[in-house]
Amino acid sequence: MPERSAFVLRIRPDRVEEYRAAHAEVWPEMLDALRGAGIRNYSIFLEGNRAFGYFEADDLEAAAAYLERQEVSARWQDAMAGLLEERVPDGGPPSLPEIFRLD
Repeated sequence: MPERSAFVLRIRPDRVEEYRAAHAEVWPEMLDALRGAGIRNYSIFLEGNRAFGYFEADDLEAAAAYLERQEVSARWQDAMAGLLEERVPDGGPPSLPEIFRLD
């Protein structure tokens, strides 16, 4: 069974459109890194200046470790840092605790 991860990020209110535009054209090498990490079924939803993300992987710890080793992940997080209220670690954002699951 795949592991699930969800997160919430706060975008600087004056940078929401830039955040949206960046995610409309994610760098191909960043997409390759996410796939290489085993991440799939990845979606980000936007409400005001809050972004809610969800993705799955067979091993979330291994996926985070893989992304931390990818130079493109650090470059992406650096590029997003100015748009967010708080920079995301290179291995990805901290996960929200799962409190309910219906399979």
